[in-house]
Amino acid sequence: MLKQLLFLSYLLFLCGCKQLKKESLPLESTPKNVDIAYAKGFSIEKKASGITILKILTPWPNAEASFTYALIPREKQAFITLDKNEYDAIISVPIENIVVTSTTHIPALEALGELDKLIGFSDTKYVSSKAARKRIDTGQIKELGINESLNTEAVLALQPDLVVGFGVSGSNSAYETLQRSQIPVIYNGDWVEETPLGKAEWIKFFAPFFKKETEANTIFAEIEKSYVDAKKIAETAHTVPTVLSGALYKDVWYLPGGKSWAANFLKDANANYIWKETPESGSLSLSWESVLVVAKNAEYWIGPAQFKSYTEMESSSAHYLQFNAFKNKKVYTFANTVGETGGNLYYELAPQRPDLVLKDLIHILHPGLLPKHKPFFFKPLN
Repeated sequence: MLKQLLFLSYLLFLCGCKQLKKESLPLESTPKNVDIAYAKGFSIEKKASGITILKILTPWPNAEASFTYALIPREKQAFITLDKNEYDAIISVPIENIVVTSTTHIPALEALGELDKLIGFSDTKYVSSKAARKRIDTGQIKELGINESLNTEAVLALQPDLVVGFGVSGSNSAYETLQRSQIPVIYNGDWVEETPLGKAEWIKFFAPFFKKETEANTIFAEIEKSYVDAKKIAETAHTVPTVLSGALYKDVWYLPGGKSWAANFLKDANANYIWKETPESGSLSLSWESVLVVAKNAEYWIGPAQFKSYTEMESSSAHYLQFNAFKNKKVYTFANTVGETGGNLYYELAPQRPDLVLKDLIHILHPGLLPKHKPFFFKPLN
């Protein structure tokens, strides 16, 4: 009788354990979408089971492909089985280390307090972040070549949990090699976003990999408020100055299209960007004669490519001397704001901190509206 009671108790114990495991993973209900207010290139769904579904909708301009990734909490990995054919990658989170391929990825990691997880980067000489440079100098972040021809052997030696890449198309032999070696590669399309807050919201893309969603929401909310408040201040301006942008390269004048990221900054700064009505979200390619016809009398020249001084511009082309903004010394550049190895801080940090960019522009275009603001990116040409 005692043996029978012990046996029944053992069976009840086993059933209880199985029931507990089953109840720890609730049945799937309607997925909860994470609020993405501005970014158009990705979406996040939270399943009741704890799985996060990350979709990259626009990995590169005019992309026909999209990518779907499943993020599984490590503590639940043993209880969840997914069909690998349904996902482009399945990742256990939080990840312990990561490789990224664009300087725009670094500020998000730094803001989330996860820079110490970065173990490799492509072309480290362009990194401007002081904290990241220190880790590069001490060998904690390895040099991995350049994105288009990533050193796959070096990446494989690191065995990262994740590689965050970017591409102008779906063809990248280095990424394909890594994926065949069971290293997940996830596309980041932050650079495709057209709006300043849209780019900044990609911090929410990184958050689920570290289980830092709450922190990312708080960080973005602060940036959003700072940006919106500055935009409201710009709307109180009594004048709307005309703005010229871009510069010549081999007899072609390249400048932002009317729907581009840069043009949207000028719009929110309450400026009259001369090419604001053009439909392009990228750049325009024009002759210098056509630019002169419509922009000769523009009051300001914002972003003259990589020029750092008036002397440098004049030496490059005498055509620049015909523009009033040049004559009146109202040309402003981000080219003089660089890191210790010469990397341009604007390209790295501006997507993450659009509020600083907007305040720079308001300070320049509407003197007096932000008298206490100290220019961060855009400064007068030397």
